Amino acid sequence: MKDSIITSKKRIYTLLSLIFWLLVWEVASLLINVELYLPSPFSTFKALFNMIFESNFWIIVFTSISRVIIGFLISCILGISLGILCGINNFLYSLWQPFIVAIKSTPVMSFIIIALVWFKSDNVPIFICCLMCLPIIWTATITGINQVDNRLLEMSKLFSVSKKNVITGIYFHSITPYISSAMITALGLGWKVTVAAEVLSSPRNSIGIKLLNAKVYLESAELFAWTIVVIILSMIFEYLFKYIISKATKFKGIK
Repeated sequence: MKDSIITSKKRIYTLLSLIFWLLVWEVASLLINVELYLPSPFSTFKALFNMIFESNFWIIVFTSISRVIIGFLISCILGISLGILCGINNFLYSLWQPFIVAIKSTPVMSFIIIALVWFKSDNVPIFICCLMCLPIIWTATITGINQVDNRLLEMSKLFSVSKKNVITGIYFHSITPYISSAMITALGLGWKVTVAAEVLSSPRNSIGIKLLNAKVYLESAELFAWTIVVIILSMIFEYLFKYIISKATKFKGIK
């Protein structure tokens, strides 16, 4: 009963917060009074409504979603695999750390421009999503490994437990909470960098190219509408991922 009341309050607060910022947006639009600079909420949502019923809207949305998912999944596989290896081997950690630091330090736009030389425009957003999410997953995996209870490792040596069982039974149990949190962060970042890469690489059927065209043709309402689409998609995916993680951890009995 208490949990349901708290949940209801959170939903009410969220709704009130949304209404507040919509009012701020409306007032700012009225004060500026230039749709080119800041379209009103009504103009933006009208453009969004019209976009939804366009024939290629859902093709564009699902194509961009597929790029995010592919890049994100590749980064998770590579990040976890490399993270485990680097976490249990100091030499591999020293070998990969400069590469990870370089990725973190280099501006995203630099990588996008480089990727445009290496790949076709359709593959650039996938590569950028994977590259930007990789350090987050890698770092979280190593952090989780460093938190492994040394007493458990000593017991596994004492009872001659195989390396496979040590990795699956001890290391994975320790890194799961860190990886789950990192994946949620990486997924949000993945949406941002994928759309940014689409803007510069201009692949067919992409949200990025729609943003670019709206800017070129000074269609501010459409520009804001596509931005809202990205925000909504990012929020939906984050919610779904959190839901899946919570169900998976409950199923495995991980707290």
